[in-house]
Order: sequence, then C-alpha cells, then structure tokens
Amino acid sequence: MNKVFIVVFVMLFNVCTIFCQTKLSREGNGSISDTLQSKNKNKVAKIEQYLIIGADRDTTYVDTTLSIKKDYKFNYLREDEFGLLPFSNLGQTYNRLIHDFKDNRSLPLFGARAKHFNYFEADDINYYHVPTPLTELFYKTAFEQGQLLDAFFTVNTSEQFNFSVAYKGLRSLGKYQHILTSAGNFRFTTNYITKNQKYQARAHVVMQDILNEENGGLTVEDVENFKSGDPEFIDRSVFAPNFENAENNLEGKRFYLDHQYNLIKPSDSLTNSLSIGQTISFEDKYYQFTQAARSDFFGEAFLNLKINDKVTLEDFSNRFFVQYQNQTLGQLQFNADYNKYNYGYDAITVISGERIVNRLKGSVFGIGGSYKNTIGGFHLDGTFGLNLSGDFSGNYIDLNASYKLNSDFNVLANLNTSSKSPNFNMLLHQSDYLNYNWDNSAGFENIQSQNLGFKLVSDRIATAGVEYTTINNHTYFAKDITDNVKPMQTNQTINYVKINVSKEFKFGKFALDNTIMYQNVLDGEGLLNVPELITRNTIYFSDHLFKKALFLQTGITLNYFTSYAMDAYDPLLAEFYVQNQTTIGDFPRLDFFVNAKIRQTRIFIKAEHFNASFTGYDYFSAPNNPYRDFTIRFGLVWNFFL
Repeated sequence: MNKVFIVVFVMLFNVCTIFCQTKLSREGNGSISDTLQSKNKNKVAKIEQYLIIGADRDTTYVDTTLSIKKDYKFNYLREDEFGLLPFSNLGQTYNRLIHDFKDNRSLPLFGARAKHFNYFEADDINYYHVPTPLTELFYKTAFEQGQLLDAFFTVNTSEQFNFSVAYKGLRSLGKYQHILTSAGNFRFTTNYITKNQKYQARAHVVMQDILNEENGGLTVEDVENFKSGDPEFIDRSVFAPNFENAENNLEGKRFYLDHQYNLIKPSDSLTNSLSIGQTISFEDKYYQFTQAARSDFFGEAFLNLKINDKVTLEDFSNRFFVQYQNQTLGQLQFNADYNKYNYGYDAITVISGERIVNRLKGSVFGIGGSYKNTIGGFHLDGTFGLNLSGDFSGNYIDLNASYKLNSDFNVLANLNTSSKSPNFNMLLHQSDYLNYNWDNSAGFENIQSQNLGFKLVSDRIATAGVEYTTINNHTYFAKDITDNVKPMQTNQTINYVKINVSKEFKFGKFALDNTIMYQNVLDGEGLLNVPELITRNTIYFSDHLFKKALFLQTGITLNYFTSYAMDAYDPLLAEFYVQNQTTIGDFPRLDFFVNAKIRQTRIFIKAEHFNASFTGYDYFSAPNNPYRDFTIRFGLVWNFFL
C-alpha cells in the first residue's frame, strides 16, 4: 500500500511541476506579498485565501516565509522539539525533558506512548479551503540509506467542497546495529458546506504504521567504550548491542466524521445561531513486539522460542451536540458522548495459578460542553467532560482566559483539572515474558491532576510563563525490587513547577533568539525526574541577496540541559520508565545552519552537533542509548500554487 501512495504523489509532483506557474513578489524578512498570480491572468488569489482549519475550527493560512521558527520545526515531527531529546536514528522515540499533565480526556489512552510522537491523532488533522490547487513537498535526509518525505496536495473542486491527500514516509538505517526505522502516515481529509450554509461536514481517514528495529541499547561495557572517545569506536556499527533480533510496530487506522446542521444561521438572525451536530469516530490500532528468540535482557519466558506480543484496541466514539451562539452571550455547546472500547489479547494467561484476563471491554456514557466569548478585551474559553456511567469514571475541566492590555501586551491564564484511569497497558498487559504480565484493572485509582498557569506575551519585552501542577495517584513505570519493569502507583502528592522565558533580540541584520525553562519537582523526588534548566539560544544573520532573489539565514544554535536521572527506555513496552541510578545531561549541542528561501522554496542545511568530538563523548538520549554524533543533513520545503 505504501508504494502505491508514493507513486501517486510522484505523479502529483510531476503534474504540478509541469503546469504550475506562480508569480510571487517578496517583502522584508523573507515574506511574500498577499497576491498570487496564476497562469490564467484573470485569476488572482491572495495568500490569506489558502486556509488551514484546525480540529477546533481555528483558522490560519499557508505561510511560505522563512524564519528561525521554521528552522526549529524542520524536523521529523514538523513541530518545535524544545523539551524533547531524540534518539540516535531518525524515527526512533524521544525522551521528554518537560512534562505536561494537562488533560482534556476522561478515558485512558492506548499504551506504547513512546511510539506515538509521530502518530496523527484526530486533533492533529487539519482541513483546507483553497482558491487554487496547492501542493507542498517536505524532504530531509536521514541517517544511512534512507529519506524522509512528506507530500501533500489539496484542491477545492468548488467553493463548497475541498479534499486533501497526504503521505509522510520515512526509512532510515541508522548508525548503530539493528535500529532501522520505517514509517508511513497516510491522511485523507474532506470538508463540505452547502450553498445556503445550512449543512457542513468534514471527515478524514488516517492509516499509519510505525516500525522500529530494537536493540536494547549498548551493553555496559560498550557504554564505557563510547565515552572513551577511542578512535576504534568512532564507527558506531562496531558496537554490539544488547540484542539484534527484535522489533516493535504500531499500526492504526481511523475513520472520522464531524457534521452539523444550522437550524438558525447568523444570516437568518443578526444575533443568534443554533446548530445540532454529530461527531463519530472509529479507530482500530495494535501494538506488537516480536523477537526471534528469548533474551535474558527481559528475563524468563514461557518458551525459549519466538516472542510475539500483540495487543489491540477498537475504539468507537459517538458525540451528539447542540450549539447556540449569541453576540452577547457568546458560544455555548452541550454534548452527550458514547464510547465503546475493546482492548486486549487473544488468550488468557495463568501464572503460578493466578489468572490474568485477556480483555477490557465496555462502554462509557458521558456529558460535556464548551463555552467561548469575547467581552471587551477579555477572551474566555472553557470545556468540561464527565463520565456518568460505565467501567471508567473520569472528568476534566479546562478553563482559559486572556486579556489584551494593548497592541503589544497580552495576559493569559489557564486552569485544568482532570481525573481519569491510567492508560490501558498499565491496567492490563500480557507477554510471552513472565515478568511482563499484570492485571491492575481493579487495583489502580484514578490519576488526579490540577494545573494552574499564567503567561505574559509581549514582542517588545518578552514572553514568560509559569505553571504549577499537583498530581495525586501518579502512575508510572519503574523497576521493582526484583529489577523488573512494572507499572506503579504512588499515594504521595507530587508538586511540579515550570517557569519559562523567551525573547529575541535584534541588532540590524543579526538576531539572538533565546528560550529558557526552569523546572523543579517540589514533592515527589525520584517519582518524577526533570532537568532543572533547559535552554536554547540561537544567534543568526539574515539578509536578502542577489537583488532580493534569495533570502538567507545562517547561524548557530546551542541546546543544553542540566544533568539529572533521566528516564530509561523499555523497547518491549515502548515506554519510558523512572530510574534513579544514572544521571545524564550537562552536554552542549551546537548546530550550525544555513537556510535560504528562493520563491516558494525553503532550503535547510545543518551541521548537527558539530561540537561532538571536542566537548566529550558523554552524550546520551537515555541510559545505554547514545545521542546523535556530528552529521550534516539537508532538506527543503516546496510549495506549488496552480
């Protein structure tokens, strides 16, 4: 299936290359003017007309400018990775340096969270409305024998109907033995509105597979060899990892429809609108860990033959809602939710006479709602959800308020509280390895968290924020007294504070962009570990060259975090677990980059971690898992407007 989609996008690329003829003019800072003139001189479109509509119906438009923020997002996830530390190969997991406990769900999540960084959830899907066909190609080199490509195409067949097709594919061999990654994310979206604007619908289909070869990291002996910097070990393929016969895979497909009918639309009434609607989703996903033969790394197994652990989740959700909007009262929505889930395995496990069930099946009925309004300079936004019946109790409240003091100064506040069950794989897990079997469905309490945050936003002064989080019944993975990774729940209250400041200083054609975060776990040391200080500082130069035909940015970025007891990675679970024996950090990462914009094409060239050889080989993404060595990578983002 992946090959078919790749062929389709190659054809789309060729068609656009042949027929697209777009003329763009440029302004300062690499931006383009708001007019796009197509081959048909009678058609003139503005860049603001190429709309991107988010899951919450917030709308932006296509941005073909080049800025330092675009450099931060030019990566595998295509988002700012501040607070994330990637593993050595592209497409592997990330270790979190920053934790976010705000939650707008009242039901548990599927497990294998370390494999979900590149998994498109329903909230990650965008919809589009464009005056002419739009194509975007994203390409970046990988590590040894592979590439990363994200190809996207969207068109409005009429003013009322749009569809988009996208495919993101990755294959990367990596520098170490047995860490190949292969991933594919296919997305199809469509949205429709009738001419009288009474009925509107949007839908998407997503099919994803994320495969990783797993090697358990370096052995204890090779960790010391890596740190030594001995030239004999600079070729990373000479290292013998803990095992070379395992892989894990996450696959999922989702069918989603969100539609509504406007009983009273704004044009019918100057002040009121009334809508009824439905959001329906079905998602089928599975996680599988396979190993050619048992390894001592994970302990004893039922049989010393091939290991094959597979868990599935069928998740069906159906929401009916009523929405009322008034210019004075704002937008008010009430919804009734029905969720049906089926999580588990194909067989029942019995260990030492103890029976471990194979499935968690059931349904949950709940209610919820949202409210939005703007009163003068105040903007209010809130949502809530409550499970009324079913096997999982849970609730959440998320309140947001902002006030614009003037054109440069904005104040924001957020309050989030939630109570929900731990994730499915913490409640129930089965494996061919004896130590990876448990049933906590009746033993674990709901995780309860409260988060309070404030943020000040000013382009002239700085952007600063503070968050204070309290967690009760914190649930996490850690090793027990027998040195086996297990889910654990503590009755100790955890208090966690984060303070961050970001500011860019400009000096003519030079600029210094800074982001700094301070963190502290006030209560719960050893249960939640974070680095106290994280910083990213970029000094760069920007200018137009060749009669403004090219816009150039070049500079150096420093990433740094203080040492701490970093979470370790378990490849069987595809989860990180808390450990307190090994400290990692206190190593700088310097990247030199040259970025350029020519018409609608942004080109990125980067020498990553160029200081690796002269600041010491003591850099790791997790215990026994080294961070990336010095490498040079390049890529581009190319937009076509037909």
